[in-house]
Amino acid sequence: MNRRILIAGTGSGVGKTTLTLGLMAAFRHKGYAVQGFKCGPDYIDPSFHTAVTGRASRNLDSWMLSHDTVREVFCRGSQGADISIIEGVMGLFDGRSPLSNEGSTAEIGMILDTPIVLVVNCQSMARSAAAIVKGFQSFAAGIRIVGVIANQVGSEGHYRLVQEAIEQECRIPVLGYLEREAKLHMPERHLGLVPSIERGELAPFFDRLAELVTARIDLERLFELAACEPVTFRESLFPAEEQPKTVTIAIAKDAAFNFYYPENLELLEAYGAELLYFSPLAGEEVPAEADGLYIGGGFPEEFAETLMRHTRTKASITAAITAGMPTLAECGGYMYLTESIEDTHGNRYPMLGVVPGKVSMQTKLAALGYREITGTAGNFLLGPHDQAKGHEFHYSVFEPNGGEPLPFAYTTKGRKSTQPEGYLQANLVAGYTHVHFASSPGLVQRWIQACAAFKYDRYRE
Repeated sequence: MNRRILIAGTGSGVGKTTLTLGLMAAFRHKGYAVQGFKCGPDYIDPSFHTAVTGRASRNLDSWMLSHDTVREVFCRGSQGADISIIEGVMGLFDGRSPLSNEGSTAEIGMILDTPIVLVVNCQSMARSAAAIVKGFQSFAAGIRIVGVIANQVGSEGHYRLVQEAIEQECRIPVLGYLEREAKLHMPERHLGLVPSIERGELAPFFDRLAELVTARIDLERLFELAACEPVTFRESLFPAEEQPKTVTIAIAKDAAFNFYYPENLELLEAYGAELLYFSPLAGEEVPAEADGLYIGGGFPEEFAETLMRHTRTKASITAAITAGMPTLAECGGYMYLTESIEDTHGNRYPMLGVVPGKVSMQTKLAALGYREITGTAGNFLLGPHDQAKGHEFHYSVFEPNGGEPLPFAYTTKGRKSTQPEGYLQANLVAGYTHVHFASSPGLVQRWIQACAAFKYDRYRE
């Protein structure tokens, strides 16, 4: 028997994240091992989950990954957990297209055959809440809505009205509620989120959530409803036996660079890479034994002044890339490699200068969405006949020197257009796109092969 539950909403902003974190914290306080998952590509909510549960949260994305891979990601992540709590994205049926369930929370529920608890914002309604729930119940076959949590209710009396209406008309339990006046303010998903988590500043907020959820929601009933048959998958992305370590890849990992899908790192390890972590923010240099380099996404703009001052770190990364070390830099890592980062106040911070151009921060999102990725000639990860999937999410724009186009790393296709993306130079692949390696595991083996060739050439000299 396996226990898993999917927390879905009628739309964005109904309180899914608050309730998910509260449930995670409450079950942790009861002594359960809790595993978090997030539908979709987002890195921020999994950072919250990880902080609450003490276990690395994972993304379940049915657009970037095959259905069987989604099942494997779930199985690998949920090992040893007493209960897995999956946080949905947007509304239950919102996904890649308005005409299908592709990429939606509902599709994840179907793939994993997982019971769903629907979160409903009940402000200014009573019996109408039942109509909303009933509509969600009947909208698509293959989903199992097993309960409701009422959010934003005005009082316990208001909650009872909502509960009676839903339980009579929809024949499912209302498991509890949170009040409008609970004075819960989710921390902004701002650029300082990760360091605030690392400093433990959000622990009192998580404790408060656990108290409220324990007092207002029937955790025992929810735990019962989460009982399911185990998830199985057919074919693993991972080799039957972990390969011997043949190369070493340095991973930039700190508050400035921390957006990595766990599977990306695990696949590198499984296929023969030893991973060594270093912190550019702390002034650490690329480990001397590194044969490859991975600088992931994050918030270098938040720490630009500190990063700017670590000249030895910058020099070590520049030297590694110049020497031909196979390097992938994604989003924040890409920004770090440019000549400078300019904030919204016009302050300019010199960076590495490996990529000829500058980055300017914007007050609004510059790009957001899924990307179908095709490689280019000379790209050691993805050639012109190789494809992968990923996403973009950033507030900055890159401006090449002189306005002249640079050799690009990928061609990316979004909802509206296909365009060149990133920068390619020798063994450097850099760009805004976050690539999910599980969408194209061949790139992992190509990276390790490139690292092995670099290692051989270096020791032959």
